[in-house]
Amino acid sequence: MDFKILHKDKNCRARTGKFNTLHGEICTPIFMPVATQGTVKALAPVWLDEARVEALLSNAYHLYLRPGLDIISKAGGLHKFMNWPGPIITDSGGYQVFSLALLRKITDEGVNFQSHINGDSHFIGPKECLRIQEAIGSDICMVLDECVAYPCPYEKAKLAVERTLNWAKTARALKLSKGRQIFAIVQGSTFQELRKSCAQELVKLDFDGYAVGGVSVGEPTQLIYDIVSFTLNFLPQDKPRYVMGMGTPQDIIENIGQGADMFDCIIPTRYGRTGTAFTCEGKINLRNSIYANDFNPVDSECGCYGCRNFSRAYLRHLFYANEILGLELLSLHNVYFYTDLIAKIRQAIENDCFLQFKSAFLERYKA
Repeated sequence: MDFKILHKDKNCRARTGKFNTLHGEICTPIFMPVATQGTVKALAPVWLDEARVEALLSNAYHLYLRPGLDIISKAGGLHKFMNWPGPIITDSGGYQVFSLALLRKITDEGVNFQSHINGDSHFIGPKECLRIQEAIGSDICMVLDECVAYPCPYEKAKLAVERTLNWAKTARALKLSKGRQIFAIVQGSTFQELRKSCAQELVKLDFDGYAVGGVSVGEPTQLIYDIVSFTLNFLPQDKPRYVMGMGTPQDIIENIGQGADMFDCIIPTRYGRTGTAFTCEGKINLRNSIYANDFNPVDSECGCYGCRNFSRAYLRHLFYANEILGLELLSLHNVYFYTDLIAKIRQAIENDCFLQFKSAFLERYKA
């Protein structure tokens, strides 16, 4: 891993950086839209270019089950299959196995489960997990981990950490094709002792990067922030730090200030498909009647294709007419809002004024 810190804000832990992958450079901080099944919902690759997306997160569990590794391999890998030239990170699928799979049985060797699609039986262990991601063609592979729900008893969380560490040790011994990177995931639920020990043991294994997992699974917001901030203290400065599944603009800004580098979430496109838009002054629901005669762009400060060409009234009409274009345009806008926010944050860090930017953004966003 050649992660290079470009600049640290003099007044907080926020930093900018960059590192190379097989499919291009990743600059941090970065927000990655979620392409769970090989597509960002409602957005073709040309829209991703329009939204200035730099990298995507896909999911090994879903792609392994459908369309399957054989088809993806015949296509030349996931990048060619979905016509996306940039970096792709694949989630290990651990969370999906534990949340979606039927009749799952977790052992020290891995997970036996039945597909949520057709009921077929499968086994995924730490080796199988990485081989699946390698076959998919992922640039950054995530190690299999055990994610627990919230709230979680201490002993259950402790067992999940032990399994996560054992699986990480097995995965670390595996040699992947040259240039493919492996990130490990810190678990531990809400228990600081477990978070600390998990992080410290994973760091000893010297992975290419580290993720904070098992957050945003039902905890109060402030507790999530506290968990992430605490965990980041035990992750190395010279490796990328990835907070998985977080999500709102407030979440991203808060965690960047604590030294996190990478984020993913389904929120921008999920909200876009239901009529909710992110703007510099907060979220708005375009289904509300107040926007029926509003001929302003969704966000007057946004440069996306939708805001350059259409009004709030028109997008509201599309949603009520059940026209697909409406959810496409609003999904595009929301993703653009996120990438634009990241661009502004990077500039603020470079100028040593991240804290001022954070304060001004949140004050206006909540208004």
